[in-house]
Amino acid sequence: MSQGKEPWLSVYEGKLSERPIEGSLTAFLEEAVDKHRDNVALTQGESPITYGELLELTEKMAAALSEAGVKKGDRVGLMLPNCPEYVIGFFGAMRMGATATQVNPIYVGRELEHIFNNSGSETVIVHEMMYEKVKDIQSRTPLKRVICVGQPESGLKDDDSTFDEFLGTPSGGAPEVDLDPQEVLASIQYTGGTTGVSKGAMLTHRNLLGGVQQTIDLLIEDPEDFPHNGKVVAVAPFFHIFGMTMVLLFSLRHGWNLLLVRRFQPDEMMQLIKQEKPIMLAGVATLYTALHAYPDMEEYGLDEVLLYTSGGASVPVGLLRSFERRTRRPIWEGYGLSEGAPVSFNTYLRGSVGGSIGVPIPGTDVKIVDIETGDKEMPLGEPGELIVKGPQVMKGYWRMPEETANTLRDGWLYTGDIARMEEDGYLYIVDRKKEVINTSGYKVYPREVEEVLYQHPEVVEVVAVGVPDEYSGETVKVFAVRKAGSAVTEEDLVSYCKENLAPYKVPKILEFRDELPKSAVGKILKRVLAEEEREKAGVPSKTGKGVEGQ
Repeated sequence: MSQGKEPWLSVYEGKLSERPIEGSLTAFLEEAVDKHRDNVALTQGESPITYGELLELTEKMAAALSEAGVKKGDRVGLMLPNCPEYVIGFFGAMRMGATATQVNPIYVGRELEHIFNNSGSETVIVHEMMYEKVKDIQSRTPLKRVICVGQPESGLKDDDSTFDEFLGTPSGGAPEVDLDPQEVLASIQYTGGTTGVSKGAMLTHRNLLGGVQQTIDLLIEDPEDFPHNGKVVAVAPFFHIFGMTMVLLFSLRHGWNLLLVRRFQPDEMMQLIKQEKPIMLAGVATLYTALHAYPDMEEYGLDEVLLYTSGGASVPVGLLRSFERRTRRPIWEGYGLSEGAPVSFNTYLRGSVGGSIGVPIPGTDVKIVDIETGDKEMPLGEPGELIVKGPQVMKGYWRMPEETANTLRDGWLYTGDIARMEEDGYLYIVDRKKEVINTSGYKVYPREVEEVLYQHPEVVEVVAVGVPDEYSGETVKVFAVRKAGSAVTEEDLVSYCKENLAPYKVPKILEFRDELPKSAVGKILKRVLAEEEREKAGVPSKTGKGVEGQ
């Protein structure tokens, strides 16, 4: 790292690995199988899959993809919740040198069209519950092959096949493919864009494996304390960078059993923890809020979970302290982003520091630079834009050279987050440079919401902002101006958003106004509206004094 380097590296010395895991994701899985062949790798319901069986299924998937015409460099869409088929499909694609197009299963038609068209994906593996959404837009995309996990209620259409049928098709084995981990793309991770258009972060095999071992070293003081066949609650979605690196790859490295959870439900989660006695749970802040608020939470064995980690959104300091007091276990908060994760984590070397995203992982350099030019390094303790360089940093955005040039400069990833670093190397996020809304760990870009509403014939002006929310951190609020004489209601516009946006992007609050505040040149003053909402909620201003890492 850059700032705080000398004092912090003296703590690292002799304890942590500076080198990322070498090799491809295929080699990574093969190494895990060599060490843990008979351990259970995946469990969902009554169907455990061992590491040895997982490798065999991965080879079958690679062979089936090959016979279907998928080649090295092709994109394979994964539109699945956490399930065995996701893991098999992902590593099957890796084995073929194909690239996984990560698709949030709750995306709707407009979003899906963009992702499949932008990525050029011709193959998608989709869950039965989302099958019709894919079929509705297939004719407007390059999609040729739809592989369905399960049987949709309406039945399969065209020449589509079920996952099990597809897996049984190959007559031979998968061809050998030369994989350069630093060059071959493993994943296209879609994230929001400054233009309202989702961008695909290009992540190589090395990018995804770049910080796995270093993060393990930061979070696990003594590996002997963790059973070699321990169980992990896999509720953080694998299609999200946090779930991919901090749950799937982190756990496979140890030979642990991933208890696959399709969807977080507090009752089921508490029973799972009580019955299965997992050793690790990774989740976003809202998950921990729900567990902490659960009646008699101390009676469900949360104190027996050896490792809690959090990412995607900050956990309130009061919750961190209360959770640790009641369970005698800290929640280790970290930081990363689709373009490169993980970046930093709280660690046992000092203990959990409330309000901090921890220290940069070994092998990762960070700087805090001035917001205006991004060239001048800020003094310790002073806020500026957080920039990152390391093996986990993406190659760029798929088919978006201008966005890539804005974000990657001389090997440094400009995160758009405003942060400060203290003398001990600990980082604190102060604000977000862009006006992104962070709801339950998901990023919502206001312009995308606004563009959808601007398409409604009764809307004249609209602004979307993030407003404080106790449960999700932030939620989406829209201020709208109707056409004169219009009878359109709040419910009408929210329903319109539900038809065109993923559920977490849909505004939870909508307020009509006669006019919106504007500058002298007629620009809508979005910040004024956002600050009004923060004042109502009693949250410190983001624009003036008192902006600190609270």
